[in-house]
Amino acid sequence: MTKEKILEALSNVQEPDLGKDLVTLNMIKDIEINGNDVSFTIVLTTPACPMKDMMGTASTNAIKLLVNKEANVKVNFTANTTTKRTDAKTILPKVKNIIAVVSGKGGVGKSTVAANLALALSQSGAKVGLMDADIYGPSVPIMFGVRGERPMMIDVGGEKPMIAPLERFGLKLISIGLLVDEKNAVVWRGPMASSAIKQFITDVFWDELDYLVIDMPPGTGDIHLTLMQTVPVTGAVIVTTPQDVALADAKKGIAMFGQAQLNVPIIGLVENMSYFTPAELPDNKYYIFGKDGGKRLADEYDLPFLGQIPLVQSIREGGDTGIPVMMGDDSITKKAFEEFAAYVVRSIAMRNANISGERIAETV
Repeated sequence: MTKEKILEALSNVQEPDLGKDLVTLNMIKDIEINGNDVSFTIVLTTPACPMKDMMGTASTNAIKLLVNKEANVKVNFTANTTTKRTDAKTILPKVKNIIAVVSGKGGVGKSTVAANLALALSQSGAKVGLMDADIYGPSVPIMFGVRGERPMMIDVGGEKPMIAPLERFGLKLISIGLLVDEKNAVVWRGPMASSAIKQFITDVFWDELDYLVIDMPPGTGDIHLTLMQTVPVTGAVIVTTPQDVALADAKKGIAMFGQAQLNVPIIGLVENMSYFTPAELPDNKYYIFGKDGGKRLADEYDLPFLGQIPLVQSIREGGDTGIPVMMGDDSITKKAFEEFAAYVVRSIAMRNANISGERIAETV
C-alpha cells in the first residue's frame, strides 16, 4: 500500500452534497501506512456533517476493494467549517455562518425552532451561539432556564469592555430579556429597538462560532432591515405552520428576502406543529392544522423543504421548564429536529461551495 494508491482509491468516494470526490475537494490529509494498517483524516465542511458516517464507510470499502482487502482502515474526522463571508469582518469577525430564523407571524413556534436548531447543531460538535433578536417578546430566558441572570462585562483587550454571553447547554446566549426586568414591557420606537440589536452584534463577545442562530421577531419591519443590512447573514430559515393563515404570512416573509435592499438567500422552509402525536399513541398522526401546507408552499416558491416538526407535549413542556426538548429523551421529536438541522447545514455547505439552489432543492 502506498499513499498514491490510497488517494487513487479515495478519488472514487464522493462528498454526497458537493458532488465531487474527496481528493478533488482536498478533504483527505494525514495518510499513515504501517503494514496492513492505514489511517487518514477526512476534513469535513462542518462538525455537524450528517454524511460523515456514510463517507467513512465508503472510504473503508474503497480501500479494501481497490487497494488491499486485508487492510485495517481507520478513518478520523476533523472539520473546517466553510464560510462564504466576503465582507471586511469588522462585525462578528470570528463567526463563520449566521442563520436568521424568521416567520411572517407570531405563534408559529419560531423561537422553539431556533432554540432547538441551535442545540442540534451544538450537539453535532459545532460551536454555536443563539441571539434572541425579538426585542418585544424575548423567549430565550424562559426557554433556557436563565430568567433573572445577567451577563457580565469582560475585558477582551479592546477599547471598551464587552458583554459576555451566558452559556447554557453548550450554547452562547444573549437576549434583551437578560438585560431588562421581565415584568417591564419594552416600549421602544423602531430606532431604539434597532439600536439595541446593533449592540447585540457589536458589543457582545461572541468569539469563534461555526453558526450564530438569530431568533428574529415575527413579521417584517425595522429590526429585520437593521439586522439584514448590518450583519452578513448566510441565509434565512422560514418557519410556518400548515394552516392557510400562517402560510399567507409566511409568503410575506419570503417576499421580504426578495427585496433589492436585502440580499439574503433563503436556506429553506420548515413546517412546525405539522401533526399531533399523543405520547400514548406514538405511531398516530393527527393533522390538526391541515396537512402538508408548508411543503406545498416550499414547492410553490421552489425552496428546499427542511422538514416537519410534530406538535407534542414534550416540546411545550421543554420550553416552559427551561430544558428544551433537544436536551430531553423524547426520541421522536429529537429525531425531527436533528433531521431538520442536518438539512440546514447541508444547504449552507452547498451554498458556501457555490452549488445552485436547484441542486440544493433536489438534494434536500
